[in-house]
Amino acid sequence: MSGFETIPGTPDGAVVLHVPHGSRAIPDEVRRRILLDDVALAAELDDMTDSHTGLIAARAAAAAAHRPWTFANRLSRLVVDPERFPDEREEMRAVGMGAVYTKTTSGRPLRADDPEHVADLLSRYFHPYALAMADLVDARLAATGRAVIIDVHSYPSKPLPYELHADGPRPEICLGTDAFHTPPWLLAAARAAFRDCGEVGLDSPFAGCYVPLRHYGTHRAVTALMIEIRRDVYMTEPGGEPTYGIDRVAAALAQLIDAAVHAPADDR
Repeated sequence: MSGFETIPGTPDGAVVLHVPHGSRAIPDEVRRRILLDDVALAAELDDMTDSHTGLIAARAAAAAAHRPWTFANRLSRLVVDPERFPDEREEMRAVGMGAVYTKTTSGRPLRADDPEHVADLLSRYFHPYALAMADLVDARLAATGRAVIIDVHSYPSKPLPYELHADGPRPEICLGTDAFHTPPWLLAAARAAFRDCGEVGLDSPFAGCYVPLRHYGTHRAVTALMIEIRRDVYMTEPGGEPTYGIDRVAAALAQLIDAAVHAPADDR
């Protein structure tokens, strides 16, 4: 099973929608090493999957005047989490949720703490994903001179036990930023695009945005922003069907895509 999928956009497009946590799929050989029974695993997937974010991205891409590129994870984040640092830089290692999770949302063991198994998962799934995403960003840079990564996520309306920063606001839309890679124009465009979806907050309860390590902190032509959509805005929690709110969210994301296409010349 391939761990990722690239959906082409316009050949001269700079925008990349990144959908890392929208899948529930777990290969059989990985499932066998997970300690949860099927009922407990289904509940964990309900909590940890950014359900329907792939659908939101697809609808937004179709509605945008300039179709973006989309890079989507086809596997659950319980296989590997491609957005985590694969080393000691990752703060979520403190709760057993580094690039390879060893704990559940409630702190129960998810898989044995086996360094060889972790290394195998990183080799088979994490590193190929990171390489493919970095190559896609390089292709956008070569084609357009810039790349705009819009990271599409969701989060539960009530905090889960694993969250390290659960005491802050939980707005309908949380924008995650990076001091190096998120320019003011992109943040302003996102605030404008999502204003009809509810309160738009900044870096709470989740902060930061995904940039491939190949470009992180070094390539200013790579800009990025994370969109965290509170799940009760567009779906039935914890892992239910979409509601009518998904249309408003997808339309807002399409508006942001088009705004990113027309970035200020000075920021290109």
